[in-house]
Amino acid sequence: MVTGKGNRRLPPYVSYRTFRNFIDGLQQGMPARIDRSYWGDKFSGSTGTQLMAGVRFLGLTDNQNVPTTRLRQLVSAKGPQKSEALRQVTTESFSFLFQGSFDCQTATYSQLEEAFRGTYQLTGDVTRKCIKFFIGLANDAGIPLSPFVTKKSKGAYTSAGTKKAIKREAIRTSRNLSVAQTTTEVPNRIPWDEILMTKFPSLDPTWPDEVKIKWFEAFDELLRRVFLSSREK
Repeated sequence: MVTGKGNRRLPPYVSYRTFRNFIDGLQQGMPARIDRSYWGDKFSGSTGTQLMAGVRFLGLTDNQNVPTTRLRQLVSAKGPQKSEALRQVTTESFSFLFQGSFDCQTATYSQLEEAFRGTYQLTGDVTRKCIKFFIGLANDAGIPLSPFVTKKSKGAYTSAGTKKAIKREAIRTSRNLSVAQTTTEVPNRIPWDEILMTKFPSLDPTWPDEVKIKWFEAFDELLRRVFLSSREK
């Protein structure tokens, strides 16, 4: 198990949505022990392991994965009672953020990072995931957070996800556009531009806007080349 300084467990770094789905699923029935035979068909191995480590950190199960009273109260609570239960879980589990001079309502994102890294030995990516989970938990608990933290978190996540999507799509598009560049691989009877058009990826409406823009730019460039080629024939 990954731990922080000494034998201290790390804060949850699993997706907060996964945690919420886990809590909601327990409303159908609380098992005597939340072991792999319970969550194995619901979550992948790594996700389930991270989830259970996070659940223990929050004091919702003991070291033997037996549900605690706090977990039973959280699952059965509704409305304001659930927010209050989550508030108690948040302030006690992340007590290092609610004690001393640290102020969650005015802190910057960098200060929040420093607080996590100063309490636990974390890498950059794990720190980001821990903070994202904390923000989701605090929001559901009704705990006000600094706008410098919430805006930075959303911006960092969107930027990272968008950049990865653009990079993946750029690689795909680049590969497809290069198919006809090696003339020995193109059958003589089929015009290269027709082959190239069939290889160009179809537009996916679910892509981020930035990826769609890249797609249209590449498609316009492809049409321009096809037009110039047709004029030369």
